[in-house]
Amino acid sequence: MMQRTLTAVIAGAGFVAFLVIGGWAFQALTGALAIVAIYELFKMHGLKINTLATILAFAAGFVLAFPRLTLAAGLDASGPFQAFGFLVLVMLGVMVFSHGDYTLENIGFSFVAAFYVGFGFGNLALARENSLFIAALAVLIVWSTDIFAYLTGRQFGRHKLLPEVSPNKTIEGALGGILGSVVVSLVLVLIFKRYAPMLGLLKMTIYAVIFSSAAQMGDLVESSIKRHYGVKDSGNILPGHGGILDRFDSMIFVLPIMHLLGLF
Repeated sequence: MMQRTLTAVIAGAGFVAFLVIGGWAFQALTGALAIVAIYELFKMHGLKINTLATILAFAAGFVLAFPRLTLAAGLDASGPFQAFGFLVLVMLGVMVFSHGDYTLENIGFSFVAAFYVGFGFGNLALARENSLFIAALAVLIVWSTDIFAYLTGRQFGRHKLLPEVSPNKTIEGALGGILGSVVVSLVLVLIFKRYAPMLGLLKMTIYAVIFSSAAQMGDLVESSIKRHYGVKDSGNILPGHGGILDRFDSMIFVLPIMHLLGLF
């Protein structure tokens, strides 16, 4: 527990510092985190990371997670997706001449993994680019969902949520996580009202329920992936917490939905 707490404090403080700084520094961080998370998926799948397919997939995920790069190169807002699509086409072209060294299945997994991770981190980067408040709101919703789900589930959990995917999660914990995120979100909007003029209390309540549910779905998706590969954690870069994907699986789902609903 001491190791877990120490890691949370140090890593959390570092992440918040980059979040406040924003700009190139924060997007460089989201790009680096995406690379590590993609590596964790490749490792679970048993892919070698020094093949052309995985190198191009790393690059594809990186450009999605670091949108300032393509803007600096003179492309418009769709630049990250254009670059990602171009790299997919390059890899499919290489497949034609690979004499069976690269299969559609391995290429498909590589680029699905890159899109899954890069799209989520890219939306985190875009959220911070648009508004520190919105990015902080996303982070706090994810963190409060996780904390309150754990505390409520431990105290009141009786009914399993999806035992075949995540045996320790309960329905009571899931509801507690949603309730906790609603409370935290409303407090945040009330305290920093001038930074969130478009978010009334009713709208924020509805959004918090949606985002907290999405956060828990992201966590369940990663749990399903880990169960498929028979691993406990996606990695060990964060002592006591596992890998980068273990810590950001919820944000990967929340940020795109926030974007879709027009918060940034």
